[in-house]
Order: sequence, then C-alpha cells, then structure tokens
Amino acid sequence: MIAFVIGAATWTLLEYLIHRWMGHDRRFRKSPFGVEHIRHHIEGNYFSPTWKKLIAAAIFASVLSGPAIALAGTTSGLAYVAGLTSFYGIYEWLHRREHTHAGIGWYGRFVRRHHFHHHFVDGRKNHGVTTPIWDLVFGTYQAPTSIRVPTKLCMSWLLDPATGNVRAEHAATYQLR
Repeated sequence: MIAFVIGAATWTLLEYLIHRWMGHDRRFRKSPFGVEHIRHHIEGNYFSPTWKKLIAAAIFASVLSGPAIALAGTTSGLAYVAGLTSFYGIYEWLHRREHTHAGIGWYGRFVRRHHFHHHFVDGRKNHGVTTPIWDLVFGTYQAPTSIRVPTKLCMSWLLDPATGNVRAEHAATYQLR
C-alpha cells in the first residue's frame, strides 16, 4: 500500500516536470508531447487521442517495472508502478473534466481555476493539473485571480447559451475577453 501511494505521489511530480519542461520549454516544443501540448493550448478542447496515451503509459510502465522490482522487490515494485500509472489515469480523467465540465466540490473548482490560470493568465505558472504542491515547491505557483477566457476558447460549461455570457455561478471568477 505504501509503495502504491509513493507511486501516485511520484506521478504528481512527473506531471509537473513533464508539463513544465516538455510542454513549455522551447527546446522540447517539437517533441511529440510538445506538439500535442501546444495544440491543446491553442485549441483548448483538444486532447491527444486516448490510444496515444495508452501506448505511452504501457511503454512507461514496462520500462519502469524492471528497475522498480530490482529496487523494491516484486510486490512493492509492481505496487509502485501501479500507483504511478493509476494516478496518471486519474490525471488524464481529471484534466479532461476540468475542460469539459463545471468543477464538482471544492477540490474540483480549485484545481480547475489553478489550471485555467495557467491556460489563460500566465502559461509560465501553475503547471500542476491535479495539485499545486510542486508549483509551490519550485516557485511557479501564482494564486488564481479572475480568469479572462478568450471567447474562441470558452468551455461549454462556462457559457450561458441564453445570454452568451459567463454563467452567473461562475461570474465571480471567470470573464470572457
């Protein structure tokens, strides 16, 4: 169980590092991840196809399993890899929901604002999608303020179809620009 939790925590660090460096460092923009990530920022509701993510996760898990077993034994090594890949799956699900659905509960609303601050206010800040912990550790955290969303990137859950404006329940934290 401890190895599984450590694996999940490791994913949060990898999520931050991959997003910050592979997604936003100019040296890596032509990498497969960089290309997909920039497209996600430009199109907003674009996500890499699930099959690409499953292949990447399978390769990563198979490469990591050998060293994890060698370092921690079969049970703990596989539990670590399972925790890491399971939380990767949760990350993918949560990231998509942040873009496609209004946040549920305090956590859902918080991480969505944290993430959209990154998308629409300052792309050099708030690289964590599931948690701001590593942004705090590495000094890239910026408290979300009012988020001005470009009309062409406006998410359907944010827009009131009757008025064409931000839904009343989101108006205190989101604006159209």
